[in-house]
Amino acid sequence: MTLEDLIGTGHRDKGADPVGRALEELLVAAQRQDCLTLGVYESAKLMNADPDSVVLCVLATDAEDEADVALQIHFTLLRAFCCDNHVNILRLRGTARLAQLLDGDAGAEPRDLHCILVTNPPVRPLQSQALQRVSSFCQESRGRNQWLPSLELQDR
Repeated sequence: MTLEDLIGTGHRDKGADPVGRALEELLVAAQRQDCLTLGVYESAKLMNADPDSVVLCVLATDAEDEADVALQIHFTLLRAFCCDNHVNILRLRGTARLAQLLDGDAGAEPRDLHCILVTNPPVRPLQSQALQRVSSFCQESRGRNQWLPSLELQDR
């Protein structure tokens, strides 16, 4: 367990719920615009090829994922890469809600939602209140020395 995990665990800001809703809105909008990269390996490939296009990295886990050493190593490397490239990063709990948002179809094959990158295309950049709210939350968290801000999506 890292210091960021200890600080983030159980700590909920009063602004966490509006940020959670903003994150949901951002992810759905980004998916509609084909601005999401899903999966640990796919995200690592994109970060290596074009880190400037990435505006947000979401690392999603639940309690059962904490024991997955390989996943935690990938997360550590992705966090380091995001820090080096000044990409906002966010730790997320509530993968069931995330799957509900992004997979929609009950019959669809489940996808790797452990790492999600939101990209900003150069032609029509994403400009939304949701992105601004999530980015502000990440910056405010860093200002409080919480280097890996955490959110929890609530099932609906």
